[in-house]
Amino acid sequence: MNLPLHIQLEDVQNTPDQRCLPIDRVGIKSLRYPVLFQASATESPIRVVADFNMYVQLAHDVKGTHMSRFVELLETPDLVISPDTLSDFMQQMLALLEAQSGQLEMQFAYFMRKSAPISGVSSMMDYQVSLIANVDPEFSLTAKIAIPVTSLCPCSKKIAEYGAHNQRSLVTISVELIEQMSLPELITLIESQASSQLYGLLKRPDEKYVTEYAYDNPKFVEDLVRDVAASLNQCAAVDRYVVECENFESIHNHSAYAMLQGGRGRS
Repeated sequence: MNLPLHIQLEDVQNTPDQRCLPIDRVGIKSLRYPVLFQASATESPIRVVADFNMYVQLAHDVKGTHMSRFVELLETPDLVISPDTLSDFMQQMLALLEAQSGQLEMQFAYFMRKSAPISGVSSMMDYQVSLIANVDPEFSLTAKIAIPVTSLCPCSKKIAEYGAHNQRSLVTISVELIEQMSLPELITLIESQASSQLYGLLKRPDEKYVTEYAYDNPKFVEDLVRDVAASLNQCAAVDRYVVECENFESIHNHSAYAMLQGGRGRS
């Protein structure tokens, strides 16, 4: 009579290690996997394809971790990942991997439906999102979002007789969240600081509106990072943050760039 396969095969990972050297992070990188993601409590879960990095700390006397268990976690029945559930997910990961600390990074394209300002026609806008959950020993969550917007040059508006040059800009924020805050709320907060928001679909009355709106709200790259930082300073859900902005200049062959760090957690 043959024994079950799991009894016949030795579990090498669980054998002792004699070098007495703990490993800070061990796990899997660049796992592309479809999961259900819920951006806020009022939205239905949507299917996203995310790139995962998943790590745990390995004790000094254990030879190896169980790599397959990371993938098993993503196969949990009815799994829905959201900023609000990542703390519980991390505890499940640490329990399954028998670890005291660990980290999860997931990167994906998040699509948000937006309505044009005059016609109301709706379309989708995409944003690159990274969520970094960490337990060491307390849980922390950092959200990184790349948000495209419009910026219009105050100097050009001041000196030109026929208008002002404008361009697309990319505002990238990394925020440590200490209270619940949905991705749509965070994205909308940042977009409202730009010369104008971007939209996937605009009719002629919308084009007139966003063009004139940007003209009435000129901002340097320095203005953008300061205004975004000021809005984050007023947000109770945000602790520390980093704000970056790159203007893809329309009259130069280089970009303008600014970065600002701040938040309650900074001395």
